[in-house]
Amino acid sequence: MVDHEFASAPAAVRRTRILDLLSAVGFVRVTELSASFGVSEVTIRSDLDALEASGDLARVHGGAVMAASPRRTEPAFEEALGSQRREKLSIARHAASLVSPGDSVIVDVGTTAAALARALVERSELHDVVVITNGLKIALELERALPRFTVIVTGGTLRALQHSLVNPLADSLFDTLHADIAFIGCNGVDAERGITNINLPEAEVKRRMLGAATRRIVLADGSKIGQVHLGRVAEVSQVDGVITGGSARAKPLAELREAGLDVTRV
Repeated sequence: MVDHEFASAPAAVRRTRILDLLSAVGFVRVTELSASFGVSEVTIRSDLDALEASGDLARVHGGAVMAASPRRTEPAFEEALGSQRREKLSIARHAASLVSPGDSVIVDVGTTAAALARALVERSELHDVVVITNGLKIALELERALPRFTVIVTGGTLRALQHSLVNPLADSLFDTLHADIAFIGCNGVDAERGITNINLPEAEVKRRMLGAATRRIVLADGSKIGQVHLGRVAEVSQVDGVITGGSARAKPLAELREAGLDVTRV
């Protein structure tokens, strides 16, 4: 629906309205702004570029988010979409290849996990797969595979940044089930400090996921290798492998392998 008040407005007025919308919802899409204002997507992208140059927002894949404040270290799901995109797709495809028909699989939250969900759906030969997730985005990606897949959502308290479900209640399900394989996301993988995460509530759920699976695989794009964050998830000895990308630095990768971790670089 076109907002006729702004359809023929000067660029400065339209950009002010974009910032108002962004402040209200946290993320705006180019396609939706174009339809709402009745202007081309090229015009909207020009508006977003100008607002990014002035420090008012940050461009991400498909749209924009509010400019990060100095105190915010965790990116929103939408903000992370554009980061290391090709690498995350490669990681996801390799991870999906490890799943067999009849497997039960835990899939964590995050953009790489969302890419994994899409890769699993695209494997049309997969059937009778049970996927347990605490990610709303992940569950929606997997919906297209019903009824080949059974999708179980943990429940819990919703976190806005990652659209994830955390405690209370998010980890209680893992006391009652066992999975063949768990794919866990993180913000850091370090040979000495282990697997770490920025957000403490999510780190707690990740620990329970690892404890509920026979095979435990960490998905981490190259920017996370060698990084250390606040919430300890596991020692490297407590996971069976990490799948990472080509941007991972050689030294921390070598240290992980020396520590006995099975590292796959795709």
